Amino acid sequence: METPSDAAAYPAHWEADVVLRDGGTARIRPITPDDAQRLVSFYEQVSDESKYYRFFAPYPRLSDRDVHRFTHHDYVDRVGLAAFVGGEMIATVRYDRINADGRPATGPDADQAEIAFLVQDAHQGRGVASALMEHAAAVARERGIRRFAAEVLPANTKMIKVFTDAGYTQKRTFEDGVVRLEFDLEPTEQSVAVMRGREHRAEARSVQRLLAPGSIAVIGTGRAPGGVGRAALRNILDSGFTGHTYAVNHAFPEGGSTLDPEGVPAHRSLRDIPGPVDLAVVAVPAAHVPDVVRDCGEHGVQGLVILTSGYAEAGPEGREKQRALLRQARSYGMRLVGPNAFGLINTAPAVRLNASLSPRLPGAGRVGLFTQSGAIGIGLLAALQERGPGDGAIAGVSTFVSAGNRADVSGNDLLQYWYEDPDTDVALLYLESIGNPRKFTRLARRTAAAKPVVVVKGARHSGTVPLGHTVPTTRVPDATVSALMRQAGVIRVGTLTELIDAGLLLASQPLPAGPRVAILGNSEALALLAYDACLTEGLRPQRPDVLPFAATTADFRAALARALANDRIDAVVLTAIPWVAEGSSADPEEIAALARALREAAAEGPAKPVTVVHLAMEELAGALSGTTGTTGEPGTIGEPGATDRPEAAENAAEAPETRPATPPRIPAYPAAERAVRSLAEAVRYAAWRRESAVPGKVPEYEDIEETAAGADIERLLDELTAETEPHRSVALPPDEAAALLGRYGIRVRAALPAPDPDAAARAADALGYPVALKTTAPHLRHRADLGGVRLDLPGERALRRAYEELTDFLGKPEELRPVVQAMVPRGVDTVIRASIDPAAGAVLSFGLAGAPSQLLGDMAHRLIPATDRDVAEQIRSIRSAPLLFGWRGSQPVDSAALEELLLRVSRLVDDHPEVVGIDLEPVVVAPQGLAVLGASVRLARPPATTDLGPRRLPVY
Repeated sequence: METPSDAAAYPAHWEADVVLRDGGTARIRPITPDDAQRLVSFYEQVSDESKYYRFFAPYPRLSDRDVHRFTHHDYVDRVGLAAFVGGEMIATVRYDRINADGRPATGPDADQAEIAFLVQDAHQGRGVASALMEHAAAVARERGIRRFAAEVLPANTKMIKVFTDAGYTQKRTFEDGVVRLEFDLEPTEQSVAVMRGREHRAEARSVQRLLAPGSIAVIGTGRAPGGVGRAALRNILDSGFTGHTYAVNHAFPEGGSTLDPEGVPAHRSLRDIPGPVDLAVVAVPAAHVPDVVRDCGEHGVQGLVILTSGYAEAGPEGREKQRALLRQARSYGMRLVGPNAFGLINTAPAVRLNASLSPRLPGAGRVGLFTQSGAIGIGLLAALQERGPGDGAIAGVSTFVSAGNRADVSGNDLLQYWYEDPDTDVALLYLESIGNPRKFTRLARRTAAAKPVVVVKGARHSGTVPLGHTVPTTRVPDATVSALMRQAGVIRVGTLTELIDAGLLLASQPLPAGPRVAILGNSEALALLAYDACLTEGLRPQRPDVLPFAATTADFRAALARALANDRIDAVVLTAIPWVAEGSSADPEEIAALARALREAAAEGPAKPVTVVHLAMEELAGALSGTTGTTGEPGTIGEPGATDRPEAAENAAEAPETRPATPPRIPAYPAAERAVRSLAEAVRYAAWRRESAVPGKVPEYEDIEETAAGADIERLLDELTAETEPHRSVALPPDEAAALLGRYGIRVRAALPAPDPDAAARAADALGYPVALKTTAPHLRHRADLGGVRLDLPGERALRRAYEELTDFLGKPEELRPVVQAMVPRGVDTVIRASIDPAAGAVLSFGLAGAPSQLLGDMAHRLIPATDRDVAEQIRSIRSAPLLFGWRGSQPVDSAALEELLLRVSRLVDDHPEVVGIDLEPVVVAPQGLAVLGASVRLARPPATTDLGPRRLPVY
């Protein structure tokens, strides 16, 4: 694209793909002189009424002067953006900077702009103007504009609604028959909520269009049986898809035909299909995919599933092909699953779609499943099928997407969809990479507040991502990623087996009200294994209730009923080994009767989770899961226990409710450790749900000088980054770092340089004895064990002797860089850090200084902004936390002061994205108060967009 010669450099970072209200996509970018003909064509398709609303008078056509004005911008004081679909301009927005009198102006002193929109009538109601509004506001803020003004005719109610619904602080007046709206562009809690609400509805709708199409074309269907395309077509037909299906191959006969033996219409081209096509499954060689995508876009296809490989997983050239594919698909408003995808599945009776390479449609159920790997997808579907085949079984699937290279549709999109999907009670995700971690954390937290989100993360330790995934690589340890996920309510497990184990329990059982576990069964050894596993997982098991080896079905039922009725029990683990009579094995009818009795007892008792551990009783597992028809016909759909989960969690502290009459499914496990580990995950998740129901707060501190800190940061960046690369971080000088921290009420104790003994003595006189003498050389910093710190020096004589010893043993003063600091009250040395990780986002870290954090990695991490509840839990979550709270009779430290310091650091980083690193070490926390003895701060100009910016689809 050409850069206008009379304008500033073309701002390529303003370009964005967005999802509209109906689930389609559009491209938003700055208008350039090259768009002149597109603008004229766009204007010709706008109705006279819309033109009248835009110009307040009849305006049938644009003059050459108008076209020049609307396509030439300086991208500072005059900016125009447009939305495009299929290369066609469908909407525009323009703002012009004005002064206080409403006249055109330039320069930073004029911080107001007049804004106006025009949307093609055929695209009104799709949310195009709202999306343009978000991006125009972000652009204006970047250019120093703080306020928009708009004049609208009273009859133009649609445009008035765009402005009033945006969520910004507004002022509205009516004069001379015109409504004048003025609103600040500073994001508010309401404007961010509005933007994210629109994002959620649009992205959920876009996934729904993929999962519930009315018609499908398989492009690349082979003429003979075999091949990927023919297999995909066969799977769609075998699943009982309720819509229309077409086969497409350029080698089919002209004029249309029927593909046998499938009996579906066969066409040479998508253009030959007489009706609409909602979803295209593409299985052609990579070289032909661009032509297919073009045909799909021109035919009005809404979504693509690209099974074809040979893209980013094949290397740099393939990565560029993948990016071009994504640009092409989005230019036509289509979402894309893949490339190199395994496909998608929807088991809803109204759809019954298996547009994947899985030869079998899984049973319908309550589990939503997303994977990035086709191989993992095959394995998970097979494992679920083994644990509970058939509709309504415990392992039934609601929807499944395996996205391959994940160029477009990702786990974030599925979280948007599952959040309100009534058919999904638990979300299971296998992720090899996370393209937008901040958004993932935000969406996962919201979804987890309504239903469990269980994640397995691949590529945890290599520091890389699989071929085909172009995303930021995190620098934080895997344990940190796990802690941040748990803060967001995500249940992170380590293996695919654990993913299924936890998912089945959460999908079939109510959440436990606490950690108290009853253990019962007819094997003392198995019960003791379950007891030990409970202790290992931090649960509170009661003494096992061991039944006789030959316990009857009635004995099991009575024992389970007693445990469920016990107010001091929150969950039950039942263990069972087979009854073996002489010369025979366990009777299948007795096993079926036992399963029926357990399910009925669970249904009749209070709503508490029940899980079964069995040895050599696979038939029992099948009967408990509902796959062998213990309550009627095989596969009869029972009422899933998870439908009562939100109420059970909210009322966990109250008397348990009674279950529905339909016997629930009960998960069964062949090992006690697996059952207890899944139960423990449910206990921790339920506790998180209860705590998150009353969210923590980000306190307001009256002494914080946010505006002054922002001015300091801008000045320092101008001074320190003049000759550095853009966005490269710089370290602040110690005095500037202390001053900036002081703006947020964080006092750093002065450390005066001591280049010689006389300077040390003068510094000590200024600070007052007793003092500490410390080296600040990088190799000795915070290394008291190497003798680089001398404490409690009572006078000048002791100070000079310590100075002489340091320089004699460790090196010259210019190498050691000694400083003098006043002594502070004794306490526990801690360290507080804040950093911006490219994948995880802003992270607040805490630990004890020295060996616990450096040698053992005993640090706790929380996402920024942290709440009062976050930091209170953070300081108590490290393994060495007892040292802060009176270990072995020591005096507890001032935890309130420590929590406040963490909150102030979090506020500083959250308020100013330019602050990319803070290191406070040591922070000495005493029984009363604390002292920050060392501090460093790093600044960098923030990236152009963040998760608080206007909604946009990522490009990898």
